[in-house]
Amino acid sequence: MKIKSKSKFKDEKADVRSFEKWVEQLEAHNARNYERFEVPSSLGKTHVWGLNTAEPDVETLVIFPGARTTSLIWDLDRGLDNLNSKLRIFMVETNGLPNLSHGDTPDIHSLDYGIWAAEILDHLGVEKTFVAGASFGGLICMKLGIVQPEKVKAAFLLNPGCLQPFSMTPKNLYYNLLPIIQPTAANVRKFLDKAVFSKPEHTLSTASENLLVDYELFAISRYKDKTQKPYYMNGQLGEVKVDTYLLEGDKDLLFPFQRSIENAKKHIKTLKDVKVFHQVGHGIETYGKAMNHIGAVIKAVA
Repeated sequence: MKIKSKSKFKDEKADVRSFEKWVEQLEAHNARNYERFEVPSSLGKTHVWGLNTAEPDVETLVIFPGARTTSLIWDLDRGLDNLNSKLRIFMVETNGLPNLSHGDTPDIHSLDYGIWAAEILDHLGVEKTFVAGASFGGLICMKLGIVQPEKVKAAFLLNPGCLQPFSMTPKNLYYNLLPIIQPTAANVRKFLDKAVFSKPEHTLSTASENLLVDYELFAISRYKDKTQKPYYMNGQLGEVKVDTYLLEGDKDLLFPFQRSIENAKKHIKTLKDVKVFHQVGHGIETYGKAMNHIGAVIKAVA
């Protein structure tokens, strides 16, 4: 696999310690410990968090996070409990994002991220699974659904970044660039309030929001991010061969939901259902009712 770019922490030892302390805080807040897996891949070491992975005879869900996030964000306020089902859950830390995985990445326009995702499943001993991806992670689910669809029972796309170009509206650009240009807690909170959440319907506890602010400040200030951003896969989506469920928040500034739905219906031949959640922002993976929906679909089709 050809490496396109290399991202890394500015001071790997110190920054990894900081990230580990953040994980400890999350585990304390959630009153649970995450299983840890380190698996080899074409992109170097890939770190995976787990819940219930030794459970026999239950369905498996593999999660891929959005850009500039860790997959643990899916479990802020024990959000994965909202699946309302005992599942084997693997939360993959995508290479090239601010996490414990190596920073090497392939060309995002190739199918290599799909090949990488299949490698991860093989090393985890997962023969066939449900997959879910938020934003950047949705693109990875679709790449996997092209290169090795036999490994996927169904894919859940949450405000995915592969169904249209990133919105260039002044409002979206302002709130996304603000914390990058001036990385302060106040500016991160503005970004979260205007783009990620939609209060009061879509929100987190004060403790979890503080954890998210801390993580975002850390990711922006300590990680040299050279990873390519998601792109509109367009006609390439027609090659997807797995049942696909689309979950959209109607307050997503980054990828407005109407256009994503239109393009999904146009290109994804295996699109099974579209669910729109009202008063929900881009960070739909933190919204309890979205997790309820995924859990209900898994129960229905498993």
